[in-house]
This record gives sequence, structure tokens and C-alpha cells, in this order.
Amino acid sequence: MNILEMKHVKKAFGETGVLKDISLDVREGDVVSIIGPSGSGKSTLLRCATYLETMDDGSIEYIGNDTVQPFGLVFQNFNLFPHFSVLRNIVDAPIRVQKRSKDEVYREARELLLKMGLSDKEDAYPCELSGGQKQRVSIARALAMNPKILFFDEPTSALDPELTLEILKVIRELAEEKMTMVIVTHEMAFARDVSNRIIFMENGYIVEDGTPEEVFTSENARTKEFLGKYHYILE
Repeated sequence: MNILEMKHVKKAFGETGVLKDISLDVREGDVVSIIGPSGSGKSTLLRCATYLETMDDGSIEYIGNDTVQPFGLVFQNFNLFPHFSVLRNIVDAPIRVQKRSKDEVYREARELLLKMGLSDKEDAYPCELSGGQKQRVSIARALAMNPKILFFDEPTSALDPELTLEILKVIRELAEEKMTMVIVTHEMAFARDVSNRIIFMENGYIVEDGTPEEVFTSENARTKEFLGKYHYILE
């Protein structure tokens, strides 16, 4: 069953067209990695899907959803509230936006911190955390909203290689739990291994949409050229 349907979405900034006719369905349980060169529209696609940007044309629909917010978004630069503790960063939106029981929200938040290996950090503030810890708090915060679909916008771009592996492990575990995810990433080997679908974007269009095997062995000249730059990583 489709969770998200985007049809003929277009977005421009001034005279520059960034999304030029994007149609995309995301099914329940999909792990979709969006790859492509910088400036191809990947992050703008996520920002439109999560209503952080207003599209100029087209439609976006979340199917069969009965929650206040059907999606969660994990940013590349964490976007934690610096004056909130770790625990409050996680519980604030479910209590204030979803109007849920405080006892329930705090219990689930602590379960999420345990899952993220951060049980001892609930009273810490973001300035006291490593980059990997901040990103794990960001993921816990997104999951606390009980989203139907989780979006990641280059979640490891601000991290060093060791911390990148830490976050990729968390995302891989979520994939094993059948969490529906859309991930903008430059981690090609990870995208190939964790996803059931790969989307390659170029100049505001979807050039390829297929299984990892289909996309990574594509004969499309532009796809081959792009992936060729990562050949040493993928072997």
C-alpha cells in the first residue's frame, strides 16, 4: 500500500527550476535512497514532501493516515533546541503538538533513548554531546512522533567517518524493523545495501527509479558516470 504519493511536483526559486515534474510513490515498508549530484533537487524534494517548502505545482498526499503528523524528518545539522535537555527535545512535540499523555510520551522517550544507547544522556544538553549523539537524539525525536514515514536529509554529512558508521547502523536497524524511510544520501555502498529502491536525480528530474541492482548496473550514461565516481567505494 502506498503511504505517500507525489504527482507532478514542481518547485522553482526565482528563475531557477529545482524540481521539474517529480512523481513518486512510497509504499509501506519501502527504504528509498535518493542519490544524485549536488543541486539535483534531492533536499528540495524532501522539504516539499515535509511541507517545509511550498511546491509551485503538483500534489502531495499521505494515504491512510490518522496522525497529526504522518512523517518525521531528520536534518543533516541536527536542529536540536540548544536550551532543552535531551529528554525535553524528544518529548516537547508529542506533548504540545499531538496533545498526548505526558506519562506515555516520557515512557516512550526513555525507551527510544535506550534504543539509541543514550539512556545516560537524558539530562544532558546538546552542547554536551558528540555529533553522533546529537544525530541519534534527532532520530529519537522524529520517532517519538510515531511517524508513518521517516525522512533523512543527508544524516551523516556533518559527521566524521567513525560517527557516520554509528548513524548508519541505527538506520540499518530501523530498516530491519520495516520502518518506511526516504533517505537522501551520498553514502553509495550504504544506499545499495540497505534500500529496496534507489532513485537517481539529475537537474530536477528522476532519471532512474529501481532496485539497487537495476540502478547500480544501469546502462544510462549519466547514471554510470555518476556512480563511476564511487566505484572504489562500491567494490
